[in-house]
Amino acid sequence: MNISLVIRVAISVVLLVPFLAHSLGYVPFNIVDRLENIAYDARVLLSMQRTRDDRVVIVDIDERSLEAEGGWPWPRDKFALLVDQLFDKYRVSVVGFDIVFPERSRNEDLQVLEQLAGGPLGENEIFREQYARIKPDLRRDEMFAQSLQGRPTVMGYVFRSNLSQDDTPALGMLPPPAIPADEDATNIRVDEPAGYTGNIPILQQAAAGGGFFQNDLLDVDGVFRRVPMLRRFNGAYYQSLSLAIIRKQQNDPPVVFEFHSGPSGPRDNLDLEALRVGQYRIPVDDELGILIPYRGPSFSFPYVSATDVMSGEAANYPLANSIVLIGTTAPGLFDLRNTPVGQRFAGVEVHANVVSGILDQTIKQQPKYAQGISATLLVIIAVLLTFVLPRLPVLTGALFTLLIVVAVGALNFAAWSKGDLLLPLAAPVILALAIAVMQMLYGFKIESRGKRHLSSLFGQYVPPELVEELGSRSGGAAMTSESREMTVLFTDVRGFTGIAESLRPRELSQLMNEFLTPMTKVIHRHRGTIDKYIGDAIMAFWGAPLDDPDHARNAMIAAVEMQGALQTLNPEFKKRGWPEVRIGIGINTGRMRVGNMGSEFRMAYTVMGDAVNLGSRLEGLTKHYGVKIISGEGTAEAVPDWAFMQLDRVRVKGKDKPVAVFEPIGPRASLDADTRAMLSRHRHALRAYREADWDSAEREFFNLYQSYPDRRIFQIYLDRITHFRSQPPNPEWSGVFKSASK
Repeated sequence: MNISLVIRVAISVVLLVPFLAHSLGYVPFNIVDRLENIAYDARVLLSMQRTRDDRVVIVDIDERSLEAEGGWPWPRDKFALLVDQLFDKYRVSVVGFDIVFPERSRNEDLQVLEQLAGGPLGENEIFREQYARIKPDLRRDEMFAQSLQGRPTVMGYVFRSNLSQDDTPALGMLPPPAIPADEDATNIRVDEPAGYTGNIPILQQAAAGGGFFQNDLLDVDGVFRRVPMLRRFNGAYYQSLSLAIIRKQQNDPPVVFEFHSGPSGPRDNLDLEALRVGQYRIPVDDELGILIPYRGPSFSFPYVSATDVMSGEAANYPLANSIVLIGTTAPGLFDLRNTPVGQRFAGVEVHANVVSGILDQTIKQQPKYAQGISATLLVIIAVLLTFVLPRLPVLTGALFTLLIVVAVGALNFAAWSKGDLLLPLAAPVILALAIAVMQMLYGFKIESRGKRHLSSLFGQYVPPELVEELGSRSGGAAMTSESREMTVLFTDVRGFTGIAESLRPRELSQLMNEFLTPMTKVIHRHRGTIDKYIGDAIMAFWGAPLDDPDHARNAMIAAVEMQGALQTLNPEFKKRGWPEVRIGIGINTGRMRVGNMGSEFRMAYTVMGDAVNLGSRLEGLTKHYGVKIISGEGTAEAVPDWAFMQLDRVRVKGKDKPVAVFEPIGPRASLDADTRAMLSRHRHALRAYREADWDSAEREFFNLYQSYPDRRIFQIYLDRITHFRSQPPNPEWSGVFKSASK
């Protein structure tokens, strides 16, 4: 068994096990939980609707209201006026209070009058008449209760989890529970609060319902991501303010638990999936909480100043027929929360988001089977990275890991945005990165010895970029001679003798170094292998020692870039007083023998064969045709998406069979209309020439020469036509040019 593979599997298993245990809920992993919260917040910010919901209106006790109506707390008659205005003038559908009224009003005026009435003024008839007239207006709690009576109003209150010895466990009155203790047939177990602070009985009894508004599901960083929908107290279930409003808006349908197993299976926390409230389904977790569906940043709902409602100056829209939440944003009243969408977020707007999300059915769910999905994904990631990374070079392996991370993120976000499904994101991403780092470290530390051995074999022949790839392939590469379809490239400096004579030896050495280095970099960048430097010439090939299906394309693109690199080099050479360097490049594709060849004194990894010799001849023809690059027919056929100009059919020295030679022009898709027209006209002219139609050929080539005087090929054909007019070729002539140069 491959010991390296065993070690790699062991590394991945050691990393996978704790993540699986955390995913299945067996082991806490605080750092992962914190990162999961960050990922959750990012998804919320990316997917928010960022639209305003006019169905839910916040009547705001803001600073302007406090300035206009007096400091806090307000007398209860102001709330009575506020409620009367909302229902009588603006015809709202439901009103919920994000405020609790745990104590009776302190009516100092009424107390003074009662003392006077019990004293000497009690016998004064005028005093008694005025006292009887204004007394009802001073009983502010009763006035507030009367405004609530018979209307769909929901009072807010709070449960308290911790009580000190001096605290009163029960203050005020609780509303009726959403599910009485004797109607609960479930095994759901959640922490019960120690006490509560409710509203005074006269108000709670007058209102149509009540709901708690404190949040006991805060994350450790204090961010509001979840809120409870129900709290269990003394065996009964009490509803949140948001849930009470939703129920009141539907005429108080019952709250029904939905379990994964259905009515006949287990009915406990682990099987709980949702609450059914009338037409709405509300996904909940095992703590009866929901993920807050933030619609957008602050003020995603219309805010109306409470003083404008009380005075009747508020506009009818959007108050009419809306759900109203009465709360406060005044800084001194401390109702600001830290949320994923803002650090100073009004608490009343949190309830508005919950109500809006229930109405739109956009509550994200995290069902129990999400644990199974997460565990499966972790295993898949571990298996993929364990068995794929060893076969990839470091950079490709890093990109593959990045691809997995991006794919996990994309699938996770698709489940979030399209299926309202919350799946863990931090754990699979961290696991992928951890396995990738450890596997790469193992490969670098333990397997580098084998790669160094491979480098010692091929390093003198193959560019460093390919040595690493050779080492990453399980099959490696052989140096024995074999026949392959490959591409060879030859390049030579034109006029090198003159250049050498014009420079001192040291300058010539510097020039050649600065010329050969960028040329070599281009060849290596396109997966080529330098065969040898022959003075001022370069011989390179593609397709060995590693197979390269695109060897012809890579060689041709390298040739084009080498000519482009000269455009950068020559201005630098000119600044130093060096002569301009121009090169010709020949490329040919065909069957060649490649391998370690030589003698017992010296070996070289090289290519041989007729296709190689032809490539050398093609380089020599570039000067004759006045072009920078010439390719053989095999190269042109191997790169069909490039346009080539057929220069000629040539019988090179040492070969009897003529070959077609081409100049690469560029990708077909990027050719301009003028270049396309030139190539078409050249093809017609060449056809007429080979058919010995001298008049048509001369006319076409002359027009081409007039349009493109910098292209020597057209003048060459005009000179040939002139020659053939005086000395016609023999009848067997087929348009082949015989080259005498090597």
